[in-house]
Amino acid sequence: MADDAVAALRASLSRREPVYHGEHFDYQGLVVEPHAVQDRVPLWIGGRTPRSLRRALTHGDGWVPFGLPLDRLREMVAAAELPAGFEVVLSPGRPLDPSGEPDRTTRALRQVSDAGATLVSVSLSAGSASHYVEQLEALAVLAGTTAADPAARA
Repeated sequence: MADDAVAALRASLSRREPVYHGEHFDYQGLVVEPHAVQDRVPLWIGGRTPRSLRRALTHGDGWVPFGLPLDRLREMVAAAELPAGFEVVLSPGRPLDPSGEPDRTTRALRQVSDAGATLVSVSLSAGSASHYVEQLEALAVLAGTTAADPAARA
């Protein structure tokens, strides 16, 4: 049912008057307003099973796994044939402190990158708006170094 629901969404998000005839969903003669202006709205599919990864590869543009050890994620991503532009969105877990703990932050980013992340979803420790900005700036420096400098990954 979830596969059919995602296919119905895919058929409908960018059309004013979508038509879809699937196994569980069947409709026409309705109006979606507002609807997306781009031909393909990116969909990231969440999950923690091989089936969710297959669904993401078949119907989506990315996969957002959760609740799995990094070694299992690495295995699942390595076993899949990811198309160009497909995103694997991972979280390092607990909030990061890039300005206070740069080494731990760099290690956390490297671990999820090594597990197959193409994007990292982070939460930052911050006590104020200005501290949050400071944390973002520190994260940008660390992430740039981690991603761009092969020596930093060694």
